Amino acid sequence: MKKLMIAAMMLLGTSAAFAGDSEPLKAILKAKTYAEAEQLVKSNLSQLANDAEKAKAYNKLVELALDKVSKEQGTITSNQVAKQYGQGKEEAYDTIGFYNALYDAMKNAIECNVYDQKPDAKGKIKPKFETKNAQRLYAMRLNLINGGQAASQADNKLMALQQYGMYVDSAFDPLFKSIDKSKTPDQYLGEVARVAGVYAFQNKNLDLANKYVDVALQDTATFKEALNLKVYLMSQNLKNNADSVAYAGQLKDLYAKYPNNSQIFATLAGLYSSLKQTEAFDKLISEKLAVDPKYAIAWELKGQQEMNANKIDDAVKSFTAAVETDGENVVVLTYLGFCLNAKAGNLQDPNGRKVVYNEAIKYLEKAKSLDPNREKANWSYPLYSAYYGVYGANDARTKEMEDLNK
Repeated sequence: MKKLMIAAMMLLGTSAAFAGDSEPLKAILKAKTYAEAEQLVKSNLSQLANDAEKAKAYNKLVELALDKVSKEQGTITSNQVAKQYGQGKEEAYDTIGFYNALYDAMKNAIECNVYDQKPDAKGKIKPKFETKNAQRLYAMRLNLINGGQAASQADNKLMALQQYGMYVDSAFDPLFKSIDKSKTPDQYLGEVARVAGVYAFQNKNLDLANKYVDVALQDTATFKEALNLKVYLMSQNLKNNADSVAYAGQLKDLYAKYPNNSQIFATLAGLYSSLKQTEAFDKLISEKLAVDPKYAIAWELKGQQEMNANKIDDAVKSFTAAVETDGENVVVLTYLGFCLNAKAGNLQDPNGRKVVYNEAIKYLEKAKSLDPNREKANWSYPLYSAYYGVYGANDARTKEMEDLNK
């Protein structure tokens, strides 16, 4: 009797150890299409027996997605051969379907690996799908860039984000930890991350946009554009004064890290000005000019602050200093002309006024030559005032500007 009981226990243990797939998993594995299998996984995931079954279910999605990829790749290859050798005829293929299937394969392989890496009942990790999925999918990653470009051309912003984003995400995913990336460094990662950040922002996902931009910041080739984008992203969703003050603090920290970035400097100075933090603004400008006395942006911002405060003489000096360094900034030339007109208007001596008006004309005519269509600055009204002050109302030059301002 004792032997019989032991034999029965052994039989029971054997049955448990070699139990077959659960019914929900069987249904998933029998699915013929990706859409059918995906729906079954979504609705039955919690009913799967364990992590091993979940890994198996997600791997089924990988296989079905790759079936679509292989089918379309076969047609693409046949078309290339037909075109190159003039044999056979080219067939239509599902371009968008190809890229979407590749994205689905990547997405589900990554999810499969999450469960594939979990310990079994004995506490041991024995992944079944990692190596195969890593090897076949990593080689296909470049197609995600092509998929992003195709989506961009079709103005499909969500698909573009998915394709570019998956390229970036897969670069760091544990699924591909066994791939030796040192032999083939990823030369596209920084730029793709920057573009993914743009599409994430366009899809109103600010957290994801910041995530991708932070990746782009690690690449020297994309650093400058990525940093400018980072500053822009930080400026979003400012709903009240407290948000703006917090934003100023973030910019200040960023400026401490990247003191040579002109956009950060200009944005921080402009924010101090709008928040009426005059002391902070003056300190920022004076410290910058102490390091670089010919920094045109600092002189321009200083001049704008002085012009707005009606400190015309000071503004003229600041704008003149800016022009001495950058003589083709249409906005600064226009501001300088405007301030010179104001200075002339305050003079009692007619001859003195004409001297200053003539100086204004010099800068405003330069602005006109650089920006004839007034796309960057409206130089025409201050130029009309200067012409009027020198030549009078009936001069052809004055009338030309008068007509331009109607």
